[in-house]
Amino acid sequence: MEYRIEKDSMGEVKVPADAMYGASTQRAVDNFPISNHRFGRRFIWALGLIKGSAGTVAGEMEFKSPAISEALRKAADQVMDGAFDDQFVLDVFQTGSGTSTNTNANEVIAVRATEILGNAKVHPNDDVNFGQSSNDVIPTAIHVSAVAAFREDLLPALDRLAASLEAKSGEFADIVKSGRTHLMDATPVTLGQEFGGYGAQVRKGAERVEKVLPELEELALGGTAVGSAAPPLAPGSTLPTGLQLR
Repeated sequence: MEYRIEKDSMGEVKVPADAMYGASTQRAVDNFPISNHRFGRRFIWALGLIKGSAGTVAGEMEFKSPAISEALRKAADQVMDGAFDDQFVLDVFQTGSGTSTNTNANEVIAVRATEILGNAKVHPNDDVNFGQSSNDVIPTAIHVSAVAAFREDLLPALDRLAASLEAKSGEFADIVKSGRTHLMDATPVTLGQEFGGYGAQVRKGAERVEKVLPELEELALGGTAVGSAAPPLAPGSTLPTGLQLR
């Protein structure tokens, strides 16, 4: 493999020549070779959503130029679409706050935004990570990706499963079988009644998931570890997913 030399505050580090990420990501790759399990597609999508939204609002509030804001949005959209999944190379087991993964996203988006902009360099910290911290980006990405997974995958799947069990309940309504309790035969029941109970359990499970969603929709973005500067996404702002900062 061919390498290039990147420099940061800790010195020089070898990075694969064709990598879009830089020194900070490479140091994390070297420091955390633990499980070889990487972050999933939906989590990377959420990171792109957050970075693009923050870049857009930073432009609207005139913290960043319209050109940089637009370049950030376009680069982040491509991350959301999965164009650079192979550049998110870090192990899921890493520093506790997810700093390395936040840095990974910043470096990849900065390189792509610089390419889009063409006439100026986009900085991974000063531009892509503007007004943010790993302490708010990573929890927000966890919440956003979890809500999306619940709404798009889990709840529809539970609904289909419950409907199938309920259909079997009707189909098996006339099939009588022994009830069982304490490892012994008990009062007879129908197989339909059993499947009706299974369906009801799934429906109740879906209801419990629904009750969790409002808390997951409360996002940490802007709630950095320290500091008093106004966040680029203020309380009341709404992300494109409909999630709202509270």
